[in-house]
Amino acid sequence: MAHSVRSRRTAAALAALSIGMLALTACNGDADNDVAAPGKQASPSATGKGKGTDTPSSAAPGDGGGSGKSSASPSPSTPASSPEPGSDDDQDGGVGMCETTDLTYKVTVASRPVNHALLAASNKGSDPCLLPANELVITIPGLDGAAEHMGPEGKDWILKPGESAYAGILFSRADTAGGKSADKVEVALTAAESPTTVSINGGPVTVNDGQVTSFFGTAEDALTY
Repeated sequence: MAHSVRSRRTAAALAALSIGMLALTACNGDADNDVAAPGKQASPSATGKGKGTDTPSSAAPGDGGGSGKSSASPSPSTPASSPEPGSDDDQDGGVGMCETTDLTYKVTVASRPVNHALLAASNKGSDPCLLPANELVITIPGLDGAAEHMGPEGKDWILKPGESAYAGILFSRADTAGGKSADKVEVALTAAESPTTVSINGGPVTVNDGQVTSFFGTAEDALTY
């Protein structure tokens, strides 16, 4: 009897000890959970992922990440082109005026119109020069005065090496009788220059009322007047 009572007490004590150990284990587990929970809520990595769109881009200018900034940058403007020499704004382009001695001359009697001759003036130099179109002076040796101007005025232009300009010379009018026979003319580009003497191909001609045109670019234009 005493033995069975002792056994029941021992079993009861063991059961109470087991229950106490289980309760202690449960309390420790809850404490661990309570400590770990605040750490998860305050995790920096979790906060960074939630606000990733507010982080400034570190991409260098010119790559894909800097497209928003580069689109606002103005592109450099292209400088305006300067006028070239010889253009309408600067016709002579710094080229010097043609002088009488810069050119060679040829005077040929024209078949039509009658009593006309064609003067061809060619640049014999290696450099271009600016030809004065309206100052041509034609005189006949032994006759006083220079030929009068006829026809429209032309424009000064640059005569390149080897190029020619043309002028028409009228020696006499059909309704004017008499005159002087001539086989040479004197040519100067301006009145300020000394003339050069040129033989008349197809001469002699009769001169009684000399006239001359301005310089033109073609023989046809020069013989129109």
